[in-house]
Amino acid sequence: MTLLYIAAGEASGDILGARLIAALRARDASLDFAGIGGERMAEQGFVSLFDIRQLALMGVAEVLPSILRLKRRMEETVADITARRPRLIITIDSPGFTLRLAARVRHLGIPVIHYVAPQVWAWRPGRVKKIAQRVDRILALLPFEAPIFEAAGIPVDFVGHPILESEAAHGVAERAPGEGRRLIIMPGSRRGEVKRLLPIFAESLKRLPADIHPIIGLAGTVEETVRARAAEWGRPVSMVRSPQDKADAFAAARAGLIKSGTSSLEAAVAGLPHVIAYTFNPVSNFIIRRLFRLKYASLVNLLLDEPVVPEFLLPHCEPVRISAGLTRLFEEDEAVARQREGFARALARLRPEHGLPSEAAADAVLRQL
Repeated sequence: MTLLYIAAGEASGDILGARLIAALRARDASLDFAGIGGERMAEQGFVSLFDIRQLALMGVAEVLPSILRLKRRMEETVADITARRPRLIITIDSPGFTLRLAARVRHLGIPVIHYVAPQVWAWRPGRVKKIAQRVDRILALLPFEAPIFEAAGIPVDFVGHPILESEAAHGVAERAPGEGRRLIIMPGSRRGEVKRLLPIFAESLKRLPADIHPIIGLAGTVEETVRARAAEWGRPVSMVRSPQDKADAFAAARAGLIKSGTSSLEAAVAGLPHVIAYTFNPVSNFIIRRLFRLKYASLVNLLLDEPVVPEFLLPHCEPVRISAGLTRLFEEDEAVARQREGFARALARLRPEHGLPSEAAADAVLRQL
């Protein structure tokens, strides 16, 4: 068997890893896999070295208390790779962990592919030089990323955005929980972010009419935390966990309140008008405001260079602003139509030249082998 070592650091990377494993096995049944993954990769028979939730951290204040644990997990992973000697290492997103891992095992001479290009176009462009020393190839999700990394001497394959394979576009509204006007709430998959965002989202919800029924999309990494916090909201709340249940909720909802990130693109694929909101703790906010280089955080807005999706970020992540943005989506058909037209234009730019994104990624991996 040819062993490929895959290291994913959070829920979104777990989904990418699962689809990549399936696409690779469809092409070459002799491949075997080891590394770090979550429940979606486990569905493919993947056995993770440790629980992926231990890596799902974001922001300075969340990472610092966990430094010793993260260091132990890094040492454990390096030792595992050294013992197994895979033919290829595939690191997926989570550059804070995965690119450090790539640096630690570079001396072994094993080729490294990094799946999901680090967002050097958004902040810290100087990272490109270090990345070039750590990886042999990048699989990029966005069409404008290839020239940035190729200029630093890193081969790049634009494989398309995996959101195009999401179940989100195939929901059935009649199967969704709740009645009346429904609002999808997607608070994230990291413990720190859901603890920060859920109180803000709860206050935003209080400012909306009582007939609006909230449906929360759960991530396995933080499900217990979300359920406990939502139980204190004082109003009926539905929960959806599986990809298909989330797709059904997307189909039934009028609007979405979504943390910045992949969930926003899922909403776009489903044609669900939404606002995005995100904030860090005060220390991380201070740092991010000085390092972030872009006009927009939403990929839809970024691809189109126009504010299709309302953004409430950092100091503007406030209930009064968020609720006002949601009210427009519930009350104004024109605002809904404008977003859906923008979604179509943005998503067209995320398609690979041939096939599905996971298939394009698998082909790139096999070429590297």
